[in-house]
Amino acid sequence: MDFSKLLEGNTWGILMKGLWVTLEVAVIAIILSFIIGIVLGILRYSKLPVLSQLATLYIEIVRNIPLLVVIFFAFNTLLDKLDSLVMIVIFGMTVFTSALIAEIVRSGLNSVPIGQIEAARAQGMSYIQTLIHIILPQALKRMIPPLVGQFVTLIKDTSLAAAITLPELLHEAKLIYSNPSYVNATIPILLLVAVIYFVVNYSLSLLSRQLEKKLAG
Repeated sequence: MDFSKLLEGNTWGILMKGLWVTLEVAVIAIILSFIIGIVLGILRYSKLPVLSQLATLYIEIVRNIPLLVVIFFAFNTLLDKLDSLVMIVIFGMTVFTSALIAEIVRSGLNSVPIGQIEAARAQGMSYIQTLIHIILPQALKRMIPPLVGQFVTLIKDTSLAAAITLPELLHEAKLIYSNPSYVNATIPILLLVAVIYFVVNYSLSLLSRQLEKKLAG
């Protein structure tokens, strides 16, 4: 194994370019998935029959389909319209992850004791007021660990987009070690990619722990 190749500036330049694409896709998909997931989770939790059933149908269908299938579907249906692999992958990952986040949200909402909800309603608060002031604040605290876990998974799953040649971190690594002059550097490069993923995801985990402590305090 040739670890000396890791010291070459070109290697780092290519990997950093791939990391930028990975983070761009992940950050935008996380934001969109979080917003859509909260809406879907609240709709499924709500007592509104039609909207609750539609949200449930969407969630159950999407979360039981492999993410790679969703990405391929988005690629084959949206390439002519969006003409951007980054936007296509963001769309596919948002569609998929929002369904998973919706389930996390629904579970968090269901974890709030029914007695607190009944007490709020007895005080004259409307359903919306109870949801905003009583249920959501408590549920969000309980959602942080599983939400962060899902965001970490999303960051790692961006590597699946290499299948449609998105120039993210893993795809760029493959381009490097496919070069004949890097024939003995495949394992070192993959180890470096693993370390980069670890640093990014572990940093996110540390941030979530700090947030949990602040909310608990």
